[in-house]
Amino acid sequence: MLNKKLVILLCITVVALMFFGCAKAQKGSAVKVAMVTDIGGVNDQSFNQSAWEGLQLAEKELGVKVSYVESTQDADYKPNMETLLDAGNDLIWGIGFKMGDTLDELAKLNPEQKYAGIDCFFPEPTPNLVGILFKEQEPSFLVGYIAGKMTKVNKVGFVGGMDFFVIHKFHYGYLAGVKYANPECEVFVQYADSFTDAAKGKAIANQMYKNGADIVYHAAGGVGDGVIEAAKEQGKFAIGVDKDQNSLAPDNVITSAMKRVDNAIYNLTMTLVNSEYPGGTNVIYGLKEGGVGIAPTSYKHVPKEILDEVKVLEAKIIAGEIIPPTSKEEWEAIM
Repeated sequence: MLNKKLVILLCITVVALMFFGCAKAQKGSAVKVAMVTDIGGVNDQSFNQSAWEGLQLAEKELGVKVSYVESTQDADYKPNMETLLDAGNDLIWGIGFKMGDTLDELAKLNPEQKYAGIDCFFPEPTPNLVGILFKEQEPSFLVGYIAGKMTKVNKVGFVGGMDFFVIHKFHYGYLAGVKYANPECEVFVQYADSFTDAAKGKAIANQMYKNGADIVYHAAGGVGDGVIEAAKEQGKFAIGVDKDQNSLAPDNVITSAMKRVDNAIYNLTMTLVNSEYPGGTNVIYGLKEGGVGIAPTSYKHVPKEILDEVKVLEAKIIAGEIIPPTSKEEWEAIM
């Protein structure tokens, strides 16, 4: 028989193991993280949906409790964030650059509350605030190169959402990629002044196809749904954005410029769970950090030799040998 002291020691050991095992399992479950969508909503097949998928992955793998509140107008951003503050969330996300000022204001008013913003740059972020940015010009350059190589008519298009600096990175990165591949290619450009008007996106794309373009790239949120629908109806090609959008039109979406909002959301949430939250900083994701890239379904339509060339271009961008432009001024400087 085991002596009494050994039995007691074994019991203590088992209890300790059970305690530490439970503590580890509950580490993430004690953390609450929530996000406020922009007006595109959580099922926009793009930016907001990618963000929510990142939180869902964090819930699955890290055990955190996650939720979201949808915005239908810009005026919803602040009250939605205040609702999530009252709900006791440890980290509150704002999805989209328009929430930058609100995040900055609330972070200063609530120094114990942690905040983070996608597409938000904060010149002097408080210790409870993190800005997340992406080098959208890099994947846009790559899909532009693909468009320039694959066009049969030397005419392609770009449809932007709102006319502001984030979309300019998509615009001019794409333009540079097209011209790098095919200097003679004409690029039609039009902004929709919206991220939700799919009918307008469809009308713009239809006009571009009518004018001879055979490939149109959109960086326009829900407006892009109309662009892709036009491609389907016209039997033309489209290039998606943010997520791999091939599933929306498998025969027409040849590639997508992916912006891994999901990875950024997941990674920062993991730092929170691990007590390593990088407050007071701005974090930038590019090709080097695995934060952007082209869609994995690109092989369905893009010839292997072109994809091989794209891999070479990726390496050159990461090495700094190619620097895609982010603005009209940078584009004109390299012309």
